[in-house]
This record gives sequence, structure tokens and C-alpha cells, in this order.
Amino acid sequence: MNNLTASDSQLMSLYRNGNEAAFEQIVKRHKSKVFTTIYLIVKDRYIAEDLLQDTFIKVVNTVKSGRYNEEGKFLPWVLRIAHNLAIDHFRKAKRYPTIVMEDGSHVFNTLSFADESAETEQIRKEVHHKLRKLIQDLPDAQKEVLIMRHYMKMSFQEIADVTQVSINTALGRMRYALINLRKSMEKYNIAYDKNLYP
Repeated sequence: MNNLTASDSQLMSLYRNGNEAAFEQIVKRHKSKVFTTIYLIVKDRYIAEDLLQDTFIKVVNTVKSGRYNEEGKFLPWVLRIAHNLAIDHFRKAKRYPTIVMEDGSHVFNTLSFADESAETEQIRKEVHHKLRKLIQDLPDAQKEVLIMRHYMKMSFQEIADVTQVSINTALGRMRYALINLRKSMEKYNIAYDKNLYP
């Protein structure tokens, strides 16, 4: 069988049986699409290249450990891995996002002082830590949109493209994410500035 004309599932089958050239072919075939998916999210060529390597390392590890189940859907599977690694990259980055609630108020605006004391900085860190925890507790689809929008500064069009949903769906998920986040913040008594946009 010619590797160039073989299907993805045939190549993965050959690779599972020790044919390294088959894996090289599948990487060559899908590398640019996987890279584009990552780059759309991280918007940094070097980070995207690192995450591209990580994606295929994860593919290799999954196949070698016998956890890859053949459904003939290699590309959607590898794109999902790439997508998750790109999202995780931002989750780990200790960024302070500007999260605007659905009523137009900003989370944390009350804590933005020009000359911050050590105490203010400590409060800010604690609030951000609590916020990250609340974001992690959101349903996956809502959490994903919130992270893409506020941490990654992606447009709703970009979010819709990457998550393969309509803009309306992306906007709806964002709205529910903010409503749920606000409820959680009120429940745990985390302050956000309700008076910024009266």
C-alpha cells in the first residue's frame, strides 16, 4: 500500500504495527491544519510550534499506550487535542483578564489602584485565584468561550470558527458563562464593580 494514497485510518493502523513512515505521512498530511487551529487561539508562532510538537507527542503516547481507538476520525481527534492544549496553555498562564459582566460592570475594577500596596496586591491575587476556580467550575462549553474571549482576546467570529459553532451559539455560551459566574461570585461574596456603568 502506498502511504501517500492510504487513508488516515490505514496509516494509523500501519503505525500501530510499527511503521514509522506511516506516522510521518499522517503528520505531513495534517500538520498545517493542526498548526492553524493552535495559532488561531494563541496568536504566537513560537508557542503554536511548541504546542504543535506537544500535540503529536500526545498522539504518539496515546497510540503507544494502546488507548487510541480507531473510529476513522483521526483529524477531528487530533484537532481536539491541539485545541485543548492551546486552551490549557492560557489556563496555566497567570494572566489577569478584564472580565466584563453581562450588565457591563467590570470584575476587579475596584482593585485597580495606581500605586498598589502589598495588601492590595495580596487581595487581588486571592480574588484572581478564587475567580480561576469559579471559571474552572463552569460547564466546559461556557468555560471555553470565556477563556478564549477574556484571556485570549479572541473575537466571537474567531471563537465560532475554532469551536465550530455559529456566532449566536458562541454569544449565548458567553452570556450564560457570565450569568453563572456572577451567581457564583455573589454566592461566595467576591466583589466586582457594579457601579462602573450605572
